[in-house]
Amino acid sequence: MQTKPFRIGTRGSPLALAQTHETRDRLAAAHRLPPEMFEIVVLSTKGDRITDRSLAEIGGKGLFTEELEQQLLSGELDFAVHSSKDMPTKLPDGLTLSAFLPREDVRDAFVGRTAAKLVGLPHGATVGSSSLRRQALIRRLRPDIHVITYRGQVETRLRKLAEGQVDGTLLAYAGLKRLGMTDVPTELLDPEEFPPAPAQGAICVESRIGDDRVDALLAAIDDARTHEAVSCERGFLATLDGSCKTPIAGYAISDGTHVRFSGMILTPDGTRCHRIEVEGKAADATELGQRAGEDIRTKAGPGFFESWT
Repeated sequence: MQTKPFRIGTRGSPLALAQTHETRDRLAAAHRLPPEMFEIVVLSTKGDRITDRSLAEIGGKGLFTEELEQQLLSGELDFAVHSSKDMPTKLPDGLTLSAFLPREDVRDAFVGRTAAKLVGLPHGATVGSSSLRRQALIRRLRPDIHVITYRGQVETRLRKLAEGQVDGTLLAYAGLKRLGMTDVPTELLDPEEFPPAPAQGAICVESRIGDDRVDALLAAIDDARTHEAVSCERGFLATLDGSCKTPIAGYAISDGTHVRFSGMILTPDGTRCHRIEVEGKAADATELGQRAGEDIRTKAGPGFFESWT
């Protein structure tokens, strides 16, 4: 019988805290435990502290997880809650993604100041985004638009927009929904035309391999279809790069038996892209994503990545 609270690690942004509270509430309900049995531990990460440069410049996605993972490995935390799309494809030895909550809306949201729609922006407008995928897709749709690196928490980016630093920005709609800010977007982008990042919209829980007590706890909130879909997307990402240095999009849907996956790779200027669509057994989701990554790399040819990296 657990007598002391489980310690849940999280970043301190409003979105990270909203995701962690949702996880805690689901755990408390699933196990009929009081919320006090889950202590939320807030840590600051390098990715939160360094906001004036792109992730590719300062080390990639691991900057949002390093401090949390150190405390997981030392036993100071029992598990940690993350945005799945922020997770590197290679985790530290001894750690695993144990559970995924039911996925939210995967679409990107455009928030415009001078036009309601991305394609309606005036010629030469400025859009802020730190995502290489979003930057490449914007340039593909509107080569005339000036795209600048634009990082920070949701609230920071919206404040910069209101101050007139940019004409528009893009945010994950899932995050806005979790923050109760569904009135903020001026346009929701079609995922066929503007495909999401792999794992976008999914909350994951990271824990130590072999911690049976925590495994049993988290199994109760693991959404199998989300787990399968995100595993496929992460397999695709891992095969191609997944280090925030490559514009990669991918989205899978699982019905519990089969997984359908659609992926895209682009050059940073958006002028060239390749797509792939595959489907297979849900039980083989990770391998399906890996094969899709290998196939699209072959389709793109040996010079696709090397031409600009």
